[in-house]
Amino acid sequence: MDQSKRIEEFKRLVYTKFNIYNSLFLNLPYRKVFNVGLLIPLMHDACKQGLDSGKNPEEILESFFGNYAGLETEKEKIDFMFRVIQYVERQVVLFDSVEEAAFPTIQELGNDLSIKDFFQLLDSKKNWDSISGKLSTFSARIVFTAHPTQFYPPSVLDIITRLSPLIAANNIDEIDLKLQQLGLTSLINSKKPTPLDEAKNIIYYLINVYYDAMGDLYAYIKENISNNEFDNPNIIKLGFWPGGDRDGNPFVTSKVTSDVANELRMSLMKCYYKELKDLQQKLSFRELEDYLSNLRDKLYETTYNPDENISFGEIMNPLIAAREILVDKYHGLYLKDLDNFMDKIKIFRTHFATLDIRQDHRVHRKVVEAILQKEGIISNEIDELDESEFMQLLLHKDFSPDAADYDEEIIQDTLKNISQLKSIQDKNGEEGCNRYIISNSEDKFSVLFVYALFRWCGWEEGNISFDIIPLFETMIGMNSSEQSMQELFDIPEYKAHIIQRNSKQTIMLGFSDGTKDGGYMKANWSILETKENLSAVCERNNIKAIFFDGRGGPPARGGGKTHRFYAAQSQGIANHEIQMTVQGQTITSKYGTKEQFINNCEQLLTAGLSKDFSHTKNEISGESRKLIGDMANLSYEKYTDLKNHKMFIPYLENKSTLRYYGKANIGSRPGKRGDKKNLELADLRAISFVGSWSQLKQNVPGYFGTGTALKTLAEQGKLESLKMLFKEVPVFKALMLNSMMSLAKSNFSLTAYMKEDEEYKDFWNILYEEYKLSKEMLLLITGYGSLMEEEPISRESIQMRDKIVLPLLLIQQYSLQKISKNTNYKELYEKLVTRSLYGNINASRNSA
Repeated sequence: MDQSKRIEEFKRLVYTKFNIYNSLFLNLPYRKVFNVGLLIPLMHDACKQGLDSGKNPEEILESFFGNYAGLETEKEKIDFMFRVIQYVERQVVLFDSVEEAAFPTIQELGNDLSIKDFFQLLDSKKNWDSISGKLSTFSARIVFTAHPTQFYPPSVLDIITRLSPLIAANNIDEIDLKLQQLGLTSLINSKKPTPLDEAKNIIYYLINVYYDAMGDLYAYIKENISNNEFDNPNIIKLGFWPGGDRDGNPFVTSKVTSDVANELRMSLMKCYYKELKDLQQKLSFRELEDYLSNLRDKLYETTYNPDENISFGEIMNPLIAAREILVDKYHGLYLKDLDNFMDKIKIFRTHFATLDIRQDHRVHRKVVEAILQKEGIISNEIDELDESEFMQLLLHKDFSPDAADYDEEIIQDTLKNISQLKSIQDKNGEEGCNRYIISNSEDKFSVLFVYALFRWCGWEEGNISFDIIPLFETMIGMNSSEQSMQELFDIPEYKAHIIQRNSKQTIMLGFSDGTKDGGYMKANWSILETKENLSAVCERNNIKAIFFDGRGGPPARGGGKTHRFYAAQSQGIANHEIQMTVQGQTITSKYGTKEQFINNCEQLLTAGLSKDFSHTKNEISGESRKLIGDMANLSYEKYTDLKNHKMFIPYLENKSTLRYYGKANIGSRPGKRGDKKNLELADLRAISFVGSWSQLKQNVPGYFGTGTALKTLAEQGKLESLKMLFKEVPVFKALMLNSMMSLAKSNFSLTAYMKEDEEYKDFWNILYEEYKLSKEMLLLITGYGSLMEEEPISRESIQMRDKIVLPLLLIQQYSLQKISKNTNYKELYEKLVTRSLYGNINASRNSA
């Protein structure tokens, strides 16, 4: 469909409907809300006009308070701003619901390639033999993380889930009722969630969305593939980090891990029990009664008692027997319903989602060091041993460390957790928990420490049923990764472990910390080159490389358009599976409904499969590689200069919302690693780092250095080559378009008042000049007339959301200005800043 028609339809289904239902907020029977609702449009206009005319947030809001709101005392103004935040938060929820309701229609009008379309395209080219073989082994793994970038509590998620279909049906009375409920429902947590709370929030989606969506998607694939023998229930797999990711989170203990594993299993059994109960109403035949009733009773016992469990075979065997009888004696009545249920059991087995374990390499080193000290082998540090002696200890020496013998909690819990993983596998099946990820991996010992700890904690050598996954997320780690993996493959004991794991090595690349460390362009280009190098080293060793991408929501953390990212991967990158993290707002915005989940899974699969079956190969010439490499290096130099600027950390600490992330009840994990008094960039979480730039509407990690690099190359006479690069090299185009998204979400007029600040004006000007230059150069090499020209629907959505939250952004900056002046109401202004985080982040959908 023509883009202009798509925009018209989007405006009709989203913008118009939002404005209509937004008017219902005026009828909410709550204290002074009516007055706030009337003033919000006036406040938005005052904010926009004030920023356009160069006024600062304090001037704009003080003028509004006096001219429109009739507020005189500081306390009245603060009270009013809290009510504005509450009102706008609910507008954001309504907009989310309206967009979700419009999603199926908008997608039909788009150019996304569905699985059915993809299969028909291949059929026309007679490629079925090769595609059938690929489909039988290919898979996409979506791993849900606990990272705090989505702030809706379960009660609000439930309202959104129920509100969207009402909006699609234009059921005005029920919509009005739901909005009244929304007005009375708190949108924030009263206290920080525990890791178990975070797990339950995502299990909500497993139960209410993914259980049925995965079954429907698998049935849809089977119906549209010209192969009756197709049987790959692992084509889409789900992973789970809440309760298993203990990197920097002291609240994730071995008990929490066990509790979350039980919660996953019991939640799945409730789904099985409910579906079997419904199925029994159809399969009401005498010879099936015992099979189905006995299974139902067993399932019921496992739904509430964590000590009761049932194996995959104990679930499937009675259903297989029942199926044979149904076909032989009852004409296969309702066979399709039974088959669909059995397929779901093949997909989810007894685990629902694979619970990944993650911990920092430095913790493992500490634990190994403590064990060797306890055994009298070293006095203080591992460095006392020469490498060959140390390798013998890790690979062959048998220890039996008792967690109770150690005083430090992190050492105790690490040993307890690794020791208990076998019992989790016994209950949930091996696939329930069989991946151990090592953050900050930089050499072979990152992996060998974990290998040794498994042996020492009771796992038999040759029978460690875990994939040990290094996470390379710093420039140092990525640069040394090829050597690290080759050294590991040269170790017979580790090579034997890999062979035992089906000759597959999963390797994780961290976009978030990579970008924080190296800047946008350098990090992303380094990750691509690292993948190519690791693909080659694995192939040389007859090992399948599986890449697990640690992607956040925004481009600055590896986000952006997922299909475009994977379809653009070069030919030199192994393509056996797609694995990626999904978190926070991305869970709700991309996978929050059945329709969204199925569509985005289809995009993942077609992106991965198209790489092998497209008539054009994503091969990057040597000349193009040099040009991109030069750009990455120039960008890195500019970003490194920024990081080393004396005002870099002070600016984040004093002019952004960085310190307020820790005060918000948004997640169990602290905002930074360790407990150092002084803030260091290395210890800062990528989420709060990127999120703080987003709240400033500066989005520095998503583009900084790009403009300088492009301009430098253009001045060297390479402008036409850059334009050709954008047209012909998909990965370069994907990187530039994602950077455009970061620029499109920026608004430097919000913080323009800082150019008058004697302490920070020079630093602010550095940021602003690079923003302007990046925008100018990207428009020049792309030939676009505006940012995100190829993505008008996304651009419209961003603009509408920015319009809704503009008053919140002004309130946030106004409060920060007041705090810097040592007001008597400092505590209340700090609460305003903290409270404004919620609506802003929820509105931006992929800001952190």
